[in-house]
Amino acid sequence: MPPGPPFHRREDARLLTGAARYVDDLIIPGVLHAVFVRSPHAHAAIRAIDAAAARAAPGVAGVFAAADLAADGLGPLPCTAQIASLAPLIVPPRPALPAARVRHVGEAVAFVVAASLSAARDAAELVRVAYEPLSAVVDPRAALAPGAPVLHDEAPGNLAYRFQRGDAAAVARGFAAAALTVSLDLVNPRLIVAPIEPRGAIGLPVGGLPAGDGLELIVSGASVHGIRDALAGIFHLPPERVRVRAPEVGGGFGVKNAAYPEYVALLWAARRLDRAVKWIADRGEDFVSTAQGRDNLTHARLALDADGRFLALEVETIAPLGAHVAGFGPGTGTNAPATAMGGPYAIPAAFMDVRGVLTNTVPIDAYRGAGKPEANYLTERLIEAAARAGGWDPFALRRANLIASFPYRNALGTEIDSGDFVALLDAAERAADRAGLVARKAEAASRGRLRGQGVACYLETSRGQPNEAAELRFDADGTIALVVGTQSTGMGHETAYVRLAATRLGLPESGFRYVQGDTALVATGGGHGGARSMHMGGTAMLRAIEALLAKARPMAARLLQARADALSYVDGAFRAPDGRAVTLATIAADPDRSGSLDTRAENICDRFSFPAGCHVAEVEIDSETGAVSLERYRAFDDFGTLLDPTITAGQVQGGLAQGIGQALWERTVYDPESGQLLSGSLMDYALARASDLPDLMVTLRQTPSTANPLGVKGSGQAGAMIGPQTVMHAVLDALAPRGVMALDMPATAEAVWQALNGRQDSAP
Repeated sequence: MPPGPPFHRREDARLLTGAARYVDDLIIPGVLHAVFVRSPHAHAAIRAIDAAAARAAPGVAGVFAAADLAADGLGPLPCTAQIASLAPLIVPPRPALPAARVRHVGEAVAFVVAASLSAARDAAELVRVAYEPLSAVVDPRAALAPGAPVLHDEAPGNLAYRFQRGDAAAVARGFAAAALTVSLDLVNPRLIVAPIEPRGAIGLPVGGLPAGDGLELIVSGASVHGIRDALAGIFHLPPERVRVRAPEVGGGFGVKNAAYPEYVALLWAARRLDRAVKWIADRGEDFVSTAQGRDNLTHARLALDADGRFLALEVETIAPLGAHVAGFGPGTGTNAPATAMGGPYAIPAAFMDVRGVLTNTVPIDAYRGAGKPEANYLTERLIEAAARAGGWDPFALRRANLIASFPYRNALGTEIDSGDFVALLDAAERAADRAGLVARKAEAASRGRLRGQGVACYLETSRGQPNEAAELRFDADGTIALVVGTQSTGMGHETAYVRLAATRLGLPESGFRYVQGDTALVATGGGHGGARSMHMGGTAMLRAIEALLAKARPMAARLLQARADALSYVDGAFRAPDGRAVTLATIAADPDRSGSLDTRAENICDRFSFPAGCHVAEVEIDSETGAVSLERYRAFDDFGTLLDPTITAGQVQGGLAQGIGQALWERTVYDPESGQLLSGSLMDYALARASDLPDLMVTLRQTPSTANPLGVKGSGQAGAMIGPQTVMHAVLDALAPRGVMALDMPATAEAVWQALNGRQDSAP
């Protein structure tokens, strides 16, 4: 489908005028409010919980702890990741509320349900928990050391898995033959994920069913079917007896895809009390209860021959999991980065060795790219180090090693079907104005500032979980409902899917409505994640449209008294050779038609699409204070066939804000002794603001994917995939004349100042 002109999003009117309804906006008569009592300790034994005073407080409907939930035999929260680790993945049981021990600050140990939020808060302060503090460990290297505090008896030495992929012998041969090798120790810092809408949910007793026969959850979530299935397992119910639905969702970024302890508690209380029970996290609570992202410690090596050709890549990573093996957490250090390791470069041999480690911190789970940004980051940092060590031009070194012939199977088994990586690099180099960079550096120096330019390339592997379905349903008023198993959290799906259907069926967009995010209305769905929606869901919708037309053709032939194979379909109607026509709406309303026009189709697919790009950035650094300012940013990306370039560019820009934030400001800090979260609010954890960013100029190229008939490639994670290394390369280029050759993210003013003044050992 050719790209259309930019257009206004259907969602925007309600989102911008306040008409949209999020979980906290929903008014449910008689709703009760829940407040969770959370651990102030990173590691402690629970000796006793005294809730007598809280139960006697005004308005309190109940105070509950682990023993109450355990009486109903609830199962543990599941880990959904499946990895081919050397030994079976260790997943210690994780109940919704712990009975004996807490393992991170903020872990819920009890909850109060009351008639009002203020009453629940007041009563929660009356709950007395007797803790016996235990030694905590937040550094993953320390967690692996002999004698470290053990978080779970099931995981001795705090090791949950060891994962290896690649050919170690081939890598050894590559390094033995190398003319140059470079190695780096890299920290990809832990990130707090801060969607504009914190997590929240409402547990409902299911009307019309006997008590205990069903559950319903309204949630700020991004994968309602996955959450439904997890909750059904926990409550030992068939999935069809659990309904999960999401209204508007104010951002997800991966961490809203999973089931959380609070959802279990809310549903249990709603069933116990036969009342709706609501919980909305405040920002501080979200910081210590919602999954966090990234957090890798990596030693990486790259081997090159005398001409700068890459020979081998070796990666050793310690991947913290936090206090529990949660959701997709193990996949972020294993399966996901393995698909993207080496980026868009031809590297004949690669080997990765990853250890998943439990620590007394908030659990790690999927976050915008979920391991693939980390893989691209370490690859690019090695290439930049090799360019400096070997005296090669950073653009030329990349160009000499980019994959240029397709299909290409990389050293870890990923087959890349298409791309034009060299063209993207060439476009970025032209935009970089390298000839003028010398003058820009000199002008900056005259103001006491250091200027630097950075370049980086990336390769995304876009799919998410395989398989998706879509349906077309004809409403009584003639409107066609588009029912899709993917889920938007602000990405513009309602606009994109409607336009796809309207264009293919030749009907006005006003004749469609979009349905998502409700397990009672959508039979199956993979939800949000992996930049999968158009690749997987769009293809399913396309197949549903094709099946609909095939079903409608003989019905139209009967109405027109014409041969079915003689009909053409144009602009929403089947037309006979003599000019007579019948519309889809007429066919759908025909009382004598043989069967419904409602159509469902599946997209069974395990293929990736491969978004790629090359970005270039320039920074200036105040040599007196270390403050970094981002002056220029140009992005050149290939997302295959574009359904709408405006929405696509917006996705890239949003990801860039997060990736640039990671490079320059974001850093999660735990006290190494107590395990307290020191960056526990937006006063202490810095997110990128609009005033921190220049115009993020995005240029889109179209090399269609062969992995789906639309030719699309996912754009949702691109900016976060490449922003960090592009900016860090610019920072290092600015610092190189002052002898600073290494620096980890984030390049805060303090860290840069310490590096400039020879105090890197004390840098954060």
